[in-house]
Amino acid sequence: MTHDACRAPDTARPGPAAAADPHAPAAPATSSAPAASGVPAVSGAPATSSAVAASGAPAASGAPAASGAPAPLPRRRGVEFSLLVLAVLLSVCGYCAVGLARGGAVPPGAAGYGGGLGALALLAHLAVRLRAPHADPLLLPIAVLLNGLGLVLIHRLDLETPGDRAAPAQLVWSTLGIGLFVATVVLLRDHRTLRRHAYVCGAAALVLLALPVLFPAVNGARIWIRFAGFSIQPGEFAKVLLALFFAGHLAAGRHALARTGRRLGPLRLPTGRVLGPVVAVWLLSVGVLVLERDLGTSLLFFGLFVVLLYVATGRTGWIAAGLLLAVAGAVAVGRLEPHVHGRVEDWLHPFASVEAGQGAGQLAQSLFSFAAGGMLGTGLGLGHSVLIGFAVKSDFVLATAGEELGLAGLAAILLLYGLLVHCGYRTGLALRDPFGRLLAVGLSSIVALQVFVIAGGVTGLIPLTGMAMPFLAQGGSSVVTNWIIVALLVRLSDRARREPGSGARTGAGAPVLAAAGTVPLEDGAARPDGGVPAR
Repeated sequence: MTHDACRAPDTARPGPAAAADPHAPAAPATSSAPAASGVPAVSGAPATSSAVAASGAPAASGAPAASGAPAPLPRRRGVEFSLLVLAVLLSVCGYCAVGLARGGAVPPGAAGYGGGLGALALLAHLAVRLRAPHADPLLLPIAVLLNGLGLVLIHRLDLETPGDRAAPAQLVWSTLGIGLFVATVVLLRDHRTLRRHAYVCGAAALVLLALPVLFPAVNGARIWIRFAGFSIQPGEFAKVLLALFFAGHLAAGRHALARTGRRLGPLRLPTGRVLGPVVAVWLLSVGVLVLERDLGTSLLFFGLFVVLLYVATGRTGWIAAGLLLAVAGAVAVGRLEPHVHGRVEDWLHPFASVEAGQGAGQLAQSLFSFAAGGMLGTGLGLGHSVLIGFAVKSDFVLATAGEELGLAGLAAILLLYGLLVHCGYRTGLALRDPFGRLLAVGLSSIVALQVFVIAGGVTGLIPLTGMAMPFLAQGGSSVVTNWIIVALLVRLSDRARREPGSGARTGAGAPVLAAAGTVPLEDGAARPDGGVPAR
């Protein structure tokens, strides 16, 4: 747009087309949004964006705005590399701090640990740089920092339990996870191809959930498959497959989901066809809770489905209905299942064993650890969280972080998780296709729900669930699955940042994926003009 085009209409000079044919009518502007500066669009030049620059700066010749295609956002791979260097340095500093606190000298393996972690981070960075150059620059550094900090915490606890060393195995699993991250980023060219296999993923998830029932219980829960000294937790992989299935199923039927049936007072009930799958998923989650005695997995799966159902329809009633069903199922099973009932009793009375003279239980020791940490913590390697005993490296690893890093360090860790989830949600808002939006929101919600359930359990907010903190806790299945989640988010954010400004803008009560509007989605659905650009 030239300087003369910003004048009043009676002084604007006609364009070349108007000069060639003065009787030709002016082409209407295609954008329904008025210019931000209040100046009307130039005759014959269609508006190509929902938001017009208020400054009136001239557009460069041949710029993407002239053809109607928004320019991709900056790649920022240099920013990602700088953050990766910082993440590796912080992890190495934590490793050295543990050695100095425990032995008074820098541990001899510090250089090897830093070099290995740096090499893995560089490999992942090169894969993103070559195959997903527009991806969000925060996703990979956050994952590397959390994984590196988790290795430091597990190594610190290994020093207290020399007969049960878990850090070497965790490093192997982390290497495998980063390898699968690289494979996913390189081989998955378009996330929309996953939609074709949504129901296959759903069937595979059900098989993985049912397998642990055939094996003996471990510590009261049937969530492990153990053979020949090797163990995996199939539920960790099932959560990614279920996210793919839910995203594909809800993206295909989101218009039917938005319809309502009969009215019951102030509430609008969904139709039977819509309510049926919801009840089936609720029964599945309760079945997992009863057969496998796993409260955390049950809450995670049902919470994931309710969140995606709300995102697909925009109806807040689904959140209320989901909470009521989850509470009803948890209360019923908590009273009938002895293992779950015992965890509820420990949650309600964490200091009952202390008052009875039997010593502090796990939850009480966890609360003592948080209290001993104070604001700034005791320092890495100087805490006593090992008194928690069993599962201190897995379920209660956050208690070690809270004691030795303090409230400040614990808040920083939770902020890292918040940034990771935030990046996923922004990616979902910026994607055009409903399947991609639901998948990005679903994967991010898995991380958010896990952090809430685990942090709430070890701090006494909710009963303990026995899940693993993403990247921090000991567990090969967990760290591998979380690296796959980050890889999918990287691929999704690359697509979103290549096509900025395509997200749906939703109002109160408007469906996130089925809002009425004029700009078509890639699959023919409608969305409002404009949106939230990807970062």
